[in-house]
Amino acid sequence: MSAQPILIVVSGPSGSGKGTLCQMLRKALPDLVYSISLTTRHPRSNEKNGVDYIFVSRQDFQKHIEAGDFLEWAEVYGNYYGTLRSTVEENLLAGKDVLLELDIQGGQQVKRVFPDAVLIFIMPPSLDELSKRIIGRGTDDAKTINMRLSCAPDELLAAKKYDYVVNNDVIERAVQELLTIIRREKSIREQDKGV
Repeated sequence: MSAQPILIVVSGPSGSGKGTLCQMLRKALPDLVYSISLTTRHPRSNEKNGVDYIFVSRQDFQKHIEAGDFLEWAEVYGNYYGTLRSTVEENLLAGKDVLLELDIQGGQQVKRVFPDAVLIFIMPPSLDELSKRIIGRGTDDAKTINMRLSCAPDELLAAKKYDYVVNNDVIERAVQELLTIIRREKSIREQDKGV
């Protein structure tokens, strides 16, 4: 009998490094299924449709909302983001661990639907560093940068609602901490199921 699959949610403020950490996790754990979110925002120059996000119109996104297709969805920085329930449930039923990279609103919605989900908050070293990261990636205009930075203090307060907090001061150490958390959670589930 194999261990119960786990649903892992990684969240944090914009610029915390959650995307980079999730990419590194996926390389370290190739069997981990990464659920690709739908979004109405325009792709950044380095993003590919169907790989980083599924880019859709607001009208198409609204149809998914009305049909009840989303496990979670939210409007963040003026754009919609959502995770299709079917993708997550199908993979969990197939015995696969699933990774979701979500904003804080989405993480809390998932926890209500899947109380056993493991929520991990990515904490930046400081607000100054967060600001440098957001500006340094060069993908947002000044208005978007200011909006992201103004939301950060409130987003950091959400860390207390998460199961784990990982400080992303040194990326290699943060990845190792994420891997340790996942191994620990898998071990707990194996013990609980008597595997």
